[in-house]
Amino acid sequence: MIPAKPIQTTVCCSDTNRRLSVVLIMSERKIPTISESLVFKGKSTLLQINRTVKNLFDKKFKRFSINNKLIDKAIIAESKTALWTESDEAEKVLLVGKVQNLRVALRKLNGLEIPANGTFSFWAQVGRASRLRGFVEGRELREGCIIPNIGGGLCQLSNALYDAALKAGFEIMERHAHTQVISGSLAEKGRDATVFWNYVDLRFRFAQPFRIEAKMDAENLIVSFRSDSKATSKQVPAQLKKKQEQNEPQSCMTCGVGDCFRNVTPKDEHKNFGRAAFLVDEFFPEFDDYIQSVRTEKDLLVIPIDGKRFRKSNYAWTLKGFKNIKQSLMTTLIRSYQSRKLSAQGAARQRALLSSYEQLADSFSRSLSFDVTHVCVQQNLLPYLWREGHLGGRTFDVLMNALPMKHLQERLDTAKELHPESKTLADFRADDWIVNAELEALKYARKIITPHTEIASLFPEKTLLLNWKIPVQTLSANGHKRTKIIFPASTVGRKGAYELREALQGLNAELVTIGSQIEGEDFWHGLSVEYKNGSHDWLTEASAVVLPAFVEHKPRRLLQAVAYGVPVIASTACGVENVEGVINVPVGDVMALRSALQKVVENKV
Repeated sequence: MIPAKPIQTTVCCSDTNRRLSVVLIMSERKIPTISESLVFKGKSTLLQINRTVKNLFDKKFKRFSINNKLIDKAIIAESKTALWTESDEAEKVLLVGKVQNLRVALRKLNGLEIPANGTFSFWAQVGRASRLRGFVEGRELREGCIIPNIGGGLCQLSNALYDAALKAGFEIMERHAHTQVISGSLAEKGRDATVFWNYVDLRFRFAQPFRIEAKMDAENLIVSFRSDSKATSKQVPAQLKKKQEQNEPQSCMTCGVGDCFRNVTPKDEHKNFGRAAFLVDEFFPEFDDYIQSVRTEKDLLVIPIDGKRFRKSNYAWTLKGFKNIKQSLMTTLIRSYQSRKLSAQGAARQRALLSSYEQLADSFSRSLSFDVTHVCVQQNLLPYLWREGHLGGRTFDVLMNALPMKHLQERLDTAKELHPESKTLADFRADDWIVNAELEALKYARKIITPHTEIASLFPEKTLLLNWKIPVQTLSANGHKRTKIIFPASTVGRKGAYELREALQGLNAELVTIGSQIEGEDFWHGLSVEYKNGSHDWLTEASAVVLPAFVEHKPRRLLQAVAYGVPVIASTACGVENVEGVINVPVGDVMALRSALQKVVENKV
């Protein structure tokens, strides 16, 4: 073996906009050789075969399942470690690879529940790291160097698990320390646990059932254990068999040793490092304008292949790759078929929509390559992408066009208490896990992007409020006297039909409703009512358009009325408080609604 010569190189660093020249003298070390690498590979293969045989006969070596039986137990230990530990641009590619590997592994661990005295094994749960399973090249510490390797970076997860296990007082069955310390890692505190498939494992157990929760936000890996209580006896970290080296390891991405067979040259795929992905399910002109203003050429745009929804969009057919097109097309066709079979309202339709959102989120997630570091996602896909960990280790913004499900369901519950006779106000509620996943994801979102003023008011510190896009006026007055109150929705409780019916009592006004009579054919009994289907001429006789909704996420007809110069009376739930020409009334306030209606009628009589 030929020892490496001392290498002197100059590195430029950025510090408060000044570039400083720093001379680094690399310590003498042996350059790894191909023959040494082959010997290592041979030895490790034999050890892997040996461990595989032992595991076959080891009754304690088993996989446990993800469950929710212990989800309400208290957190007894937690470990939180930073994801982005390097500032050098050359190193960030491997850091992103590490985060992707953690992202894949966490899907096997988050929500895992271990029975009393059951032995947790890292490799039994995570499985072998391979490209076919979604793992990529990340940072791996080997023989004093940080090298790129498939599955590299999983040691940060095993370190965190070991650290939390010590804090909880678990019994450590197997643990191996790193032979080299990296600054800032848990190895500096003797709380690290290296892993290498499959013979270098991390195993521990506890006398009580416990639950593992493992997730990432944009900056940190967070591992928590839930159980009834900690162990009574304090566990001491296992003694190291070898002395850990304190020299800072060199990285193959930056060491500059050209004679080393591991020397890394930048790859073409690294050119797109740090790009964003826009996951858009439905066309909104406000979101369309926003995306056009911020999206760069290298960014991904993922949309369903649905010409009807996206025919007006400038980016309708920019999705690349036959595989992604095929997946999105199939999901869209299935959703379209299910929608046609179901009624316009009701629980069955809502459940079908949620199911289609989950399928689409799964399809879209396959487009999120490891080099995507920021995601802009439409709200309906959010809980599914968050639950599966696709947003972990990334910053993300949410295109919000609806109330969070928690707020939505509370609003519907309030309306149901006011109108217990309604056939629609209690017919659907989402599963708790969807509600909670959306709520947690919104907490970690970087920005909330919406034109809806009520939604914006829920996130005052991080909302980007867009302007509603007022349509171009396409109608013209046809000479009819405009004396009619237009209710631009189906007769359904959440659109404020009960409030409007009460407010109109005794007023000299004719009502025009647009859509189906969901609450019953005789709902408007006693009032002068005309029924229309919302064709292009529905505004020509309008003296006002009124929507006192409890829930309204797409106030397009209100915006159309504004464009046509027709007065609009809307509840604050319609989200158009910043639109000129709209009279806003509180949600569920019949007196305020009646007062606004009376002014309109008096002006027209």
